[in-house]
Amino acid sequence: MTKPKPQEEPPASALHKLLPDVTPLPRANRAHAHKPPPTPVAAQRTRNDRAVLDESLCDADPWEQGFENGDELNFLRPGLASDTLRKLRRGHWKLQADIDLHGLTVAEARPALVEFLNECLREGLRCVRVIHGKGLGSKNREPVLKRKVASWLAQRDEILAFCQARRTEGGGGAAVVLLRGGKRERSNQ
Repeated sequence: MTKPKPQEEPPASALHKLLPDVTPLPRANRAHAHKPPPTPVAAQRTRNDRAVLDESLCDADPWEQGFENGDELNFLRPGLASDTLRKLRRGHWKLQADIDLHGLTVAEARPALVEFLNECLREGLRCVRVIHGKGLGSKNREPVLKRKVASWLAQRDEILAFCQARRTEGGGGAAVVLLRGGKRERSNQ
């Protein structure tokens, strides 16, 4: 035989038993706070703004970023010694790997370059060559990939400097890139 469970009293009646002399406020005397509806968000405008931002970050023109001097590519990350670029031009660092992008479209070249740079960083390489071509086979015989590669390289924090390759390494159709050193290299310095 089980005992029936006692039912609990609602909190208001329990409070009323504890405080019998207190009378509750009339309901009509309470304020009703209404939240204003949220302001509408222009979803298409947000998408458009995001697209413009993405485009400006991905394919900025090199002359706007200040790393192209005439026809020759030059870039040095702020805060580095100015002789770093001079040493890079003169072949101070040995080329450890290269990638040949000429003949690829812009859509094909970017992921290939990203994959190549990521692999070089994983392996701890410091100096690599990116062959972008001179643009002789492109429309108006202008180097499309040269400008794009320069822009893409400058956007990556791991890239310390780059310049046009020496004539024996590809000249105006290639760039020599100095990458940030790996952990093992820093510990030896």
